[in-house]
Amino acid sequence: MSSGQDDTPANLPEAISPSDQHAQRLHKLNQLRAAGIDPFGGRVDGILETSAVRAEFEKDEAANPEPETSFTIAGRLMGKRIMGRSLFADLKDSSGRMQLFVQKNILGDEEFEQFRQLDLGDIVTVSGRVFRTRMGEVSLKPASFRLLAKALRPLPEKWHGLTDVEQRYRQRYLDLATNDEVAKVFQQRIRIIRSIRNYLDQRGFLEVETPMMQALAGGAAARPFKTHYNALDCTMYLRIAPELFLKRLLVGGFEKVYEINRNFRNEGLSRRHNPEFTMVEIYQAYSDCRGMMDLVEGLISTAAREVLGTTVVAREGAEPIDLTPPWRRATYAELIAERMGADWPGLPREAKRDQARALGLVIPDDWNDADITHEIYEKVIESTLVQPTFVTRLPAHLVPLAKRCADDPGVVDVYELEINGQEISPGYSELNDPIEQRARFAQQLGGAQDDEHEVDRIDEDFLTAMEHGMPPAGGLGLGIDRLVMLLTGADSIRDVILFPQMRPTR
Repeated sequence: MSSGQDDTPANLPEAISPSDQHAQRLHKLNQLRAAGIDPFGGRVDGILETSAVRAEFEKDEAANPEPETSFTIAGRLMGKRIMGRSLFADLKDSSGRMQLFVQKNILGDEEFEQFRQLDLGDIVTVSGRVFRTRMGEVSLKPASFRLLAKALRPLPEKWHGLTDVEQRYRQRYLDLATNDEVAKVFQQRIRIIRSIRNYLDQRGFLEVETPMMQALAGGAAARPFKTHYNALDCTMYLRIAPELFLKRLLVGGFEKVYEINRNFRNEGLSRRHNPEFTMVEIYQAYSDCRGMMDLVEGLISTAAREVLGTTVVAREGAEPIDLTPPWRRATYAELIAERMGADWPGLPREAKRDQARALGLVIPDDWNDADITHEIYEKVIESTLVQPTFVTRLPAHLVPLAKRCADDPGVVDVYELEINGQEISPGYSELNDPIEQRARFAQQLGGAQDDEHEVDRIDEDFLTAMEHGMPPAGGLGLGIDRLVMLLTGADSIRDVILFPQMRPTR
């Protein structure tokens, strides 16, 4: 590259303040263009990641103590230390960092000066010989370089990166560029999802895609996002769950299916909830709830082993979570009895209400026994289930799409997998009786149908599909975002979603 004029603050146009980095960088950009240099370069062939360069060099070094190996790398400048006729710089790519030792006698006066004028954040490609410094660091001596993208705005402060939490979420690209730990979380997320796919594919499951816009929002109890389909002149809803479409595939003869899907629920934001979230839903014909427990237990423990190298997840200031199978299995009634006493089911409603209120719960006077009991489970018991626990045999009214237990029609053959005090995965022995399914839908809707409200309509097409015969099956859902939180130790769901939902700034 040829050199433009010197761009020290003393040479800036009078109208540009030395403290205005954006203006300074625009000035440099104009200088480059005036000198015939393209500040936004194009394709580069022969690039190796810095981690691969380091591995290749160390292999060559084992055979020759001073190998004459040259490589081409590309990335973002993250540091620069000028030392007279030479300078040190740090180049970062997706695999790591490499030190550059830039010498005037190798690059030449003009190109050395051009390199010296580069700013932190600029993206460059360099080619040169790799060597090991006296301090033992593998470094590269550039014989040539090319600017690929001039950064017109500075990166966050070198040592601290983005410290404002909201800015980190709004400008995730800066968070990733300056914080290696943040980038590691999202690299682990990618590997977790890849592990899930591999686990299921190796067991004969087929990955499918089902509609994200649906005429009815079904498969879960949640408030949907509504939109209008102009071409069909009808109201549509972003899906709250893919369940009913995946079950249609069971009817069609796809016996083992899964979908890694995005769901949308028009509800609140919190540390554990984002209105747009990722799940994997899995259905297997001729299986049941116990088969799903075995499947999800193996899937999660395998993902932990492959991504973390262990099934024991360390937690700062708390006991580790041990994902080593087998996991505890306890019924809903057993957990209630452990907390409230074995005589709980036979207590009068007033006594139950008083005991629940003594625990600090808000219990309206008109709540029935089941409402009071479930409030205790959700607000008092669930948070104590830190180690993996399958909670089974839930009350039937809580899960309208699951089969009733043969020995007690008041409960359904399901599990809720609790880890670290939150639900990670529900799983069912799926209901395949269309007559009972219709009755459950009607009960869920209170016996009323109102076409103006999407939650008050029965999915007749799904019931028609079931009437053609749906095989007995097991099904499960697994929250990807919460699983990533668990395995990476993230405190908030926003820390594991690249671009979480935020209120617009303007």
